[in-house]
Amino acid sequence: MPIWLQAGLWGLGGASSLLLGAALAYLVRLPRRITAGLMAFGCGVLISAVTYDLVMEGFQRAGMTPIICGAIVGSLAYTVANWVISSKGGHHRKRSGQHQKKAEDGGGLAIAAGAFLDGVPESVVLGVGLLNGGGVSVAVFAAIFLSNFPEGLSSAMGMKAAGRSPAYVFGLWSFIALCSGGAALTGAALLGGASPFLLAGVNALAAGALLTMIADTMIPEAVDGENGETGLLVTAGFLVAFALSHVTP
Repeated sequence: MPIWLQAGLWGLGGASSLLLGAALAYLVRLPRRITAGLMAFGCGVLISAVTYDLVMEGFQRAGMTPIICGAIVGSLAYTVANWVISSKGGHHRKRSGQHQKKAEDGGGLAIAAGAFLDGVPESVVLGVGLLNGGGVSVAVFAAIFLSNFPEGLSSAMGMKAAGRSPAYVFGLWSFIALCSGGAALTGAALLGGASPFLLAGVNALAAGALLTMIADTMIPEAVDGENGETGLLVTAGFLVAFALSHVTP
């Protein structure tokens, strides 16, 4: 199977937990504290994957320059795009409860755009990871899968509270999952002959975008609904992902 096709399937698999989370939101009414805890745990898992599987690996292959440049560009790009989407009604796209009722009439499109913005860097990471010849990192895939699950759960709860139909919610997340698979496929197809310097820069760009996304959208959701356990759960997620990255290839 071509690498680009493998990358697309891995990207689709990583994003599939968005649908699983959305399905759980419609089948079971979870306490707000549990969804916030899942989000906090997902933050820790994703931070670990960004640190060791993106930044550290890129640094070891190509040095400091592509890491610094890529991370700054990725963070700035996400910040600007997130500001545009938030100004159009997508600021609470990862929030549950009553937050999404504050979205404007055009907020549905902004929510879709925001979810796409969050998922693309993660998926590109999976696609580019295959180009190193060692296959997909289990730790990175697990981090993306685990962090996507509470995103889909929390957002679907919010959209349900805002009166959006199941067809809208599951159609949206199916579209985002397909786009994520396409992003992984495209990343692998376009960067097949790239140098270690360029690959490190792309990984760092995704890392900068992901860290900014964690700070701007995931952590606020986690802190908003719990009673002081956010730091503990983030640490637990970090350690689980760190351990996973050292017991798997």
